[in-house]
Amino acid sequence: MSTEYKNFGDFLNQKRLEKKISYREMAKVLDVSAPYISDIEKGRRNAPSIEKLEILANYFTLTESEKALMFDLAGKQKDSIAPDLPNYIKSNDYVASALRTARDLGADEKDWQSFIDDLKSRKG
Repeated sequence: MSTEYKNFGDFLNQKRLEKKISYREMAKVLDVSAPYISDIEKGRRNAPSIEKLEILANYFTLTESEKALMFDLAGKQKDSIAPDLPNYIKSNDYVASALRTARDLGADEKDWQSFIDDLKSRKG
């Protein structure tokens, strides 16, 4: 099983093939047409809505990290942020403030990883 995906269409294609299902079967799961699935996989259409992404996550029984990757790939395909984040950001003013502060201070990957590790250690 490959964990490297070029884009959302590649992710969907690989997950569909791992499950050994056809375009038609995948289309039934999402209540869309088979050509729509084909178009997504070939990069001719954007990733589906957040609701359909949630259906995919459940159908493929994705881990939390796979689900996050799926959302990230879907967002990148739409030249946007992952579709699971906007409501969280909009609902919590401090998140936007934290992002701006990190941007203004030039936070790098190491800074963010330290922040994430700190938050996770509090949950333990």
